[in-house]
Amino acid sequence: MTGRPKMTLWSAVLDSRDPAALATFYEALLGWTRRAGGDETWVTSAPPGDTRPGLAFQLEDRHEPPVWPAADGQGQMQFHLDILVEDMPAAGAYALSLGATLAGFQPQQDCQVYLDPAGHPFCLFDS
Repeated sequence: MTGRPKMTLWSAVLDSRDPAALATFYEALLGWTRRAGGDETWVTSAPPGDTRPGLAFQLEDRHEPPVWPAADGQGQMQFHLDILVEDMPAAGAYALSLGATLAGFQPQQDCQVYLDPAGHPFCLFDS
């Protein structure tokens, strides 16, 4: 085979014990909408009217939240979302109102790390 075959990223997938609830959290946080299709085991969300990559949420009955920051012998974070915000205090308060929690460890001053309702870390960055 010569050259790279055409490939397009469709979505990033987050595991959860409740995919619909986690999708609802991110839809509210980002102003996104649910894509058609899916069921109790798979939900996909994206910006309204957008066909570009979005986020998918997959049922994982044994999902355990990753540990942030990493700790020896515990499930370590392997993926997180970076979200640009215009107003850090307002964005942080909104994330908290949706069920996020502020992480106990904050690695830098221009971002804040939060944990979504399933325990996945995400970062809010000043734009």
